[in-house]
Order: sequence, then structure tokens, then C-alpha cells
Amino acid sequence: MTAIAVLGNGRVGGNLATALTRAGHEVTVADRAPGAAADAARTAQIVINATPGAGSLDRLVALREELRDKILVDVSNATLDGPDGLPADLIYPGSSLAEQLQEALPETRVVKTLNTMLFSVMTAPATLTQAPDVFLSGEDPQAKQTVRELLINLGWRKEWITDLGGIQTARATEAAILFVPHVIRSSGFAPFAISIAR
Repeated sequence: MTAIAVLGNGRVGGNLATALTRAGHEVTVADRAPGAAADAARTAQIVINATPGAGSLDRLVALREELRDKILVDVSNATLDGPDGLPADLIYPGSSLAEQLQEALPETRVVKTLNTMLFSVMTAPATLTQAPDVFLSGEDPQAKQTVRELLINLGWRKEWITDLGGIQTARATEAAILFVPHVIRSSGFAPFAISIAR
């Protein structure tokens, strides 16, 4: 059992919190109440950033002390939204939210994952009609191994998990969010994920 704090209680955070609790972890969800994020992060071993990506950097830098020596799992995408509310562009072109977080929080081990799919697939990958892929980006091998084990708890098979390398590789997976509005407009709001044909 691992103590996990989920920052963000929307569809993504709620979905992850429910699934991780079901898997036997001790999960705390931080809402928007003053001090809730700091309290949750302070007592956790792993912190999951499921806050809207546009404001994640400021929110998490404010938790620098609480995040020291912790694993920060970043599942957010930092985007500017279009008029229909769907992602229209990246906030950090030529970089990524994960890179910005790692640079701003050097004593925190940032791992990027689960950001290339609709939120429902994060905890139910086997419901898709073909095998999906999930990616890991981060500088710390041990932190990535810990996150890999969490992914397996969420239903991801070992062969579906690909370690892309250092945190800089997150800019590739974050850029994949630009597919999302076109897929949704074309096919509707149905579960999907990126899959690499091999």
C-alpha cells in the first residue's frame, strides 16, 4: 500500500483516485480548499498532478517544500483552449509542462505518463478494441519503476508500457494532445488512446 495524493478532483483526478483506492492504496484527494493540496502532498509518498495543465506550474511550485523528495506523476497537458473548449495549442511549445516542473522542482522526481488518452482509458485500458500504449518520461529510473507498478495496478499490461527516456521526451507525448480535438470532432467523445503498431 502506498500513500498517494491526487491533486485535482475533476474527471481525471476522481477516476484515478477511485481506481487506486480499489487497488489497495491509501489515497487522498485534494480539492480547492485553502491548504488542501499542501496537506495532501505533505503526507504522501507519491503525488499525482491532475490539475488543469494551464495552471499546474504555479500550483505545484507553491508546494515546493511538500514535494521535496517525492515522486510527482504528471498526467496533465498544458494547452490553450479554443472557442469550443478543446485544446487548440501548447502553452510550452519547444518544451513541456513536465520539463518545466522538473526544472522548477529539482528535488522532486517528475514522471510524465497517462497524458495520451481520454481520461476513462487511464484506469480501464483493456476496454479498448486494440491494445493501447502508455508512455513514461522522467530522469529517475527508480521513480519510473514505481510509476510502472502503479500503471500495472490500473490495468496496464507490462508490454503496453513504454519508457521513452528522460523528461525531455515528454514534449512528444504532450504534443499528442493536439490530435485530441480533431479525433473528438470526427468520432465523438468516445474512449481512445494512442497505440503504436509493431
